[in-house]
Amino acid sequence: MKTSGSQESKTPSQLIDTRIEDLGDWRGQMLGRLRALIKEADPEVVEEWKWRGVPVWEDAGMICTGETYKAVVKLTFAKGAALDDPSGLFNSSLDGNTRRAIDFREGETINEAALKALVRAAVSLNKSKARK
Repeated sequence: MKTSGSQESKTPSQLIDTRIEDLGDWRGQMLGRLRALIKEADPEVVEEWKWRGVPVWEDAGMICTGETYKAVVKLTFAKGAALDDPSGLFNSSLDGNTRRAIDFREGETINEAALKALVRAAVSLNKSKARK
């Protein structure tokens, strides 16, 4: 993956923009679409860039990360094990006590309503924990 410009001078949102552009394939398109859905679900979401290159979305705590691999784009929900998932989106990292993830593969469609509901549930959980 190529990088353009100094990472230190860019905002997290600009770094995510660059990642999406640099991928230049279905993974960039998928990450861009997932990002848009997260923002639609939570207009107050804050974008971060952590661990040397992982997009992170936060609101009153971490909601999820967006990692790109050769065969999948993975959304890992920080407190996914505590979230109801009536649509069965979680399909990865199912054994842990805290996180849950969704692996998106090339050509798969996104259940947009269910994903937005998960994002909103994660924000609600974060905000309920923040009040205590």
